[in-house]
Amino acid sequence: MTAKREVVISVKNLMKNFGPRRIINDVSLDIYEGETLVIMGGSGCGKSTFLRHLIGSIRPDSGEVWMFGQNIASISEDEMDLIRKRFGMLFQSGALFDSMTVGENIALPLKEHAKLDTTIINIIVKMKLEQVGLRGFENLMPSQLSGGMKKRVGLARAMVMDPKIVFYDEPTAGLDPVMTGVVDKLVIDLTKKLQITSVVVTHDMASVFRIADRIVMLHQGNIVAIGTPDEIRNTNNPLVRQFVSGSAEGPISFVQQGDDYLEHLTAEITE
Repeated sequence: MTAKREVVISVKNLMKNFGPRRIINDVSLDIYEGETLVIMGGSGCGKSTFLRHLIGSIRPDSGEVWMFGQNIASISEDEMDLIRKRFGMLFQSGALFDSMTVGENIALPLKEHAKLDTTIINIIVKMKLEQVGLRGFENLMPSQLSGGMKKRVGLARAMVMDPKIVFYDEPTAGLDPVMTGVVDKLVIDLTKKLQITSVVVTHDMASVFRIADRIVMLHQGNIVAIGTPDEIRNTNNPLVRQFVSGSAEGPISFVQQGDDYLEHLTAEITE
């Protein structure tokens, strides 16, 4: 009998509108302990907005997001700050502070949230740099790093508080194929060795199939597919097949309209 997996994040009937546009449409999803869940979809599909709900940076119009026993869609900002200490976030750009050294960037969450001696903080920083393959780089400035190195420093900072969950926003964006493979391997290794849960937003298909335990595809604010890499790769869903293959032909249109075309033209004539 397969052991029952613990749900670490539970999203229930999530809805979000920006003006008249429905961005997230009644989405429900459970994310399990120790898995790497990849959220994919085309530009404008709602995946970044969905991620922002998961980390508590925006609130839904309705619905719930349960994490560590609390509905973060309805708690206070002070309570949310306590939750944030328990997860890490790797931003697309790395989001390093240019005026700080690599070591200072990584140490920042510890200095803000942990009452630790400077010597202990420095040891932890060295350990996290070792985990991402950048031992000895703590005294460099971000301007002295390549794009891939900045991503790895950002990952070290995301891991510095020993989080239970790490969120990744386009972790391989702008990287060459070799560095993409390096970052993917880090995601896999850190997830398995440290027994954390990883939630990755990306549209890099090579990365998706390398790192994912499960894949969710969003389209127009809806979950249109969810499954293992093999299930997604072999699906008959035309939306998913087009996205995975990168075909210009299919139900996913490159044309996006914010209003009714005929109504808009008629309005111009009658003004």
